[in-house]
Amino acid sequence: MVSPARLLVSPIPLAMTAAPAFALHPDRFFDAEPSVRRAARTLYEEMRGLPLVCPHGHVDPSLLSEDRAFPEPAALLITPDHYLFRMLFSQGVSMESLGVPTRDPKAAIERDPRKVWRIFAANYHLFRGTPSRAWLDYELHELFGVRERLGADSADRIYDQIDERLKSAEFKPRALFGRFNIEVLATTDAATDDLPHHRTIRESGWNGRVVPTFRPDALFRLAAPTWRGELAALERVHGASIGGFTEFRDALVARRAMFRSLGATATDHAVEEPYTERLSPDAVDALFAKALRGDAEAADQKRFEAHMLMEMAQMSVDDGLVMQLHPGSLRDHNSQLFARFGPDKGADIPLRTEYTRNLRAMLDAFGSDPRFRIVLFTLDETTYSRELAPLAGHYPAVRLGPAWWFHDSVEGMTRYRQLTTETAGIYNTAGFNDDTRAFCSIPARHDLARRVDANWLGGLVARHVIEMDEARAMGRALAYELARETYKFDVASAPASAGPRHSVLAGATA
Repeated sequence: MVSPARLLVSPIPLAMTAAPAFALHPDRFFDAEPSVRRAARTLYEEMRGLPLVCPHGHVDPSLLSEDRAFPEPAALLITPDHYLFRMLFSQGVSMESLGVPTRDPKAAIERDPRKVWRIFAANYHLFRGTPSRAWLDYELHELFGVRERLGADSADRIYDQIDERLKSAEFKPRALFGRFNIEVLATTDAATDDLPHHRTIRESGWNGRVVPTFRPDALFRLAAPTWRGELAALERVHGASIGGFTEFRDALVARRAMFRSLGATATDHAVEEPYTERLSPDAVDALFAKALRGDAEAADQKRFEAHMLMEMAQMSVDDGLVMQLHPGSLRDHNSQLFARFGPDKGADIPLRTEYTRNLRAMLDAFGSDPRFRIVLFTLDETTYSRELAPLAGHYPAVRLGPAWWFHDSVEGMTRYRQLTTETAGIYNTAGFNDDTRAFCSIPARHDLARRVDANWLGGLVARHVIEMDEARAMGRALAYELARETYKFDVASAPASAGPRHSVLAGATA
């Protein structure tokens, strides 16, 4: 049973016809072997209260600039989460019934959030054993004080309980930001975004640290039908026309400087294949001119993207922004779903990915440069020990990103540690990031990661691979220090703190 001191809120009394009782075991996700569990418990208690460093995610910055109350439970927990869409869709639940907006604003979708919630609750059993279940259980129990199991019978009571909480001032986004003990939160923003919400946050006097991340992917997709529109958007924010590659590159340099002025420390790049190639000036000029004529093809785009990764690496050497590379996802695999609902609806599927040859041009040029840092992610676990750990274990510029997306789970994070540590150690990794759009899931995701890492370290202690004092230092690094160091979050440049903040993870002042 969880002690009352750890609860964020006390539960609202439930109706007499309650569903089965719901509690979170304090040793959840720890090994059943007693010596490992004891060590894991001790390590976790020291990790759980550390501040949250969130260097990569997709929270909408307007949430924190406007500090508007969350509308209701379905919009908070279901609508922004494609992890939930994909599981329900796979079992025949229509996107329309979940209230997911379509490209056609006149299309018939469910408008009643309570009905959406009921469908979700009736299908909650589908998430047993998944990380989504672990995160949602944490949110329901620790954040909203729910003490009965979510299901069809309890759906309305739990909806009302959460809805009541959301109407209070302590559940507005900025209040939760402090309660979650977030030290810094990075959003992900298009290179053409003028970042009005980040400006508002900076000018508001609020002490929360929210920074943008520069993502230029759409500008590199020369063969996409949307490219000319993206280029026009770049011209608007840059304030000048772009008639050739030199002007294009100059505009990107200027945009990166603007992002840095608002606190950015990183860039982000999503590609199907992490191919890098340095093109000659004449070749890249010709590709860009071909795109301006509307004649660029898929092969042209591949070469241009490969060259632009080299350009981004050079710019990172020049301006210090940390480069993140997220390859290996075939986006919008379900073309019918994409046509009706648009991107990011749970239909992205992992690809086999090769790093050693593809990244050789970039790492040969910049991998040993102390001014350059690149964080590599993967959806292909077969690359952990064969390619990624050896690359990070050699090149000073390379850090390994945490287990990502489909592998952001108990078993996935454990495999990541097992397959990378013996070659790269932990200090060539980037700690943890939550990579979420769902703001209220942030502490849940960090808590799960800290429990998994504590358990993994406990196993090393129990087998006498490391001593307990070493495990303590490693636990603090994995939970806090590595992300902070990798992404160059300097406390001196952070807003002054208004005082101690309560942590959902810690259950006490951190």
